[in-house]
Amino acid sequence: MKHFDDLETRSTDARESSLADCLPELIETAQKLYGNADRLAEIDPASVTGRAALAELPVLRKADLSAAQSANAPFGGLTTLSQHAFAHVFQSPGPIYEPGQTSRNWWRLGRFANAAGIGPGDIVQNCFGYHLTPAGMMFENAAQAVGAAVLPAGTGQTELQARAAHDIGTTAYAGTPDYLKVILEKADEMGLTLKLAKAAVSGGALFPQLRAYYEDRGIACLQCYATADLGNIAYESDAQEGMIVDEGVIVEIVRPGTGDPVPDGEVGEVVVTTLNPDYPLVRFATGDMSAVLAGQSPCGRTNMRIKGWMGRADQTTKIKGMFVRPEQVADLVKRHPEIVKARVIADRQGDADTMTVQIEAMARDPGFEAHVHEALKLKGNVEVVTPGSLPNDGLVIEDRRIYD
Repeated sequence: MKHFDDLETRSTDARESSLADCLPELIETAQKLYGNADRLAEIDPASVTGRAALAELPVLRKADLSAAQSANAPFGGLTTLSQHAFAHVFQSPGPIYEPGQTSRNWWRLGRFANAAGIGPGDIVQNCFGYHLTPAGMMFENAAQAVGAAVLPAGTGQTELQARAAHDIGTTAYAGTPDYLKVILEKADEMGLTLKLAKAAVSGGALFPQLRAYYEDRGIACLQCYATADLGNIAYESDAQEGMIVDEGVIVEIVRPGTGDPVPDGEVGEVVVTTLNPDYPLVRFATGDMSAVLAGQSPCGRTNMRIKGWMGRADQTTKIKGMFVRPEQVADLVKRHPEIVKARVIADRQGDADTMTVQIEAMARDPGFEAHVHEALKLKGNVEVVTPGSLPNDGLVIEDRRIYD
């Protein structure tokens, strides 16, 4: 399959050289936007020329973005253009406001549409929402970037969706993974033959059995990982081996509650820096979990791959009436080098909460209980386990409590 552009097949050296050229300017732009009170104020932009230097910068969380927008509506002063200069202003739950443009491939989802085989000659039935939230316009923009026509179907009215797909002869679907099945079943019920052969999905889990169902019906279904704030982050190709990171972002996988990168293969929180000159977000924490997948895709695209969505990183929970947060667990590990990794387990015994802290260490230290109490402000059982024995699932707080 033809690649979207030459950026997808760059060498690692060429990709890193490009980052070295653009990162200092990005950091300088962000500093000017964010102001002297921001986390980037004391950073020398010229020193940020690669991933290692970028990883030293503090992360920007959703709560920070919301606070900035409350103080300076609608975009928190984080865009290089005023709200009047954008083609669209969107509102996502929170509420969080996002800008949008109609310029070619502004959200970079054209790269995903191309990987899904969509292009000239296709008519895309776009079943993402067009009201308030940006998903509909994001995929409209993607279709335009690859020369495909669009039926702006939006969500709901399944009978009309099936009828339109039949009458128009739509060849590609864009929407959530499960809604395509609803349309297909409605078309079967109505005795309609459809020409759908391609599907580009996002916004939910594409379970293997659902993908197989589409394959059995002659529909090649691929998924991407995108957000309203960042646009395309990563996407599948026909190789279906992990998700390839988009060329317009830098993705890091960090330990939940921190900004510290984890070793490749370990599950952690997805942190993204977007190179969008209109809306430069630096180390934006998505709250999603994933892991780096080793090697390059067999499809020929050379960028880093991730395993896809693997849960949420915000594991904050209340135990014995006290909140326990991932950053507290991270602080416990950081302050005590003899601790390799830690995991808090919340459970119940009768009507009472219990807390067990599993600690990976070479040997038990009589001070572990005191360290746990200092970091978590709670007393609990401490179990010492051998390094490498805790699950690689990104959880630092596991809540096993069941409430009937």
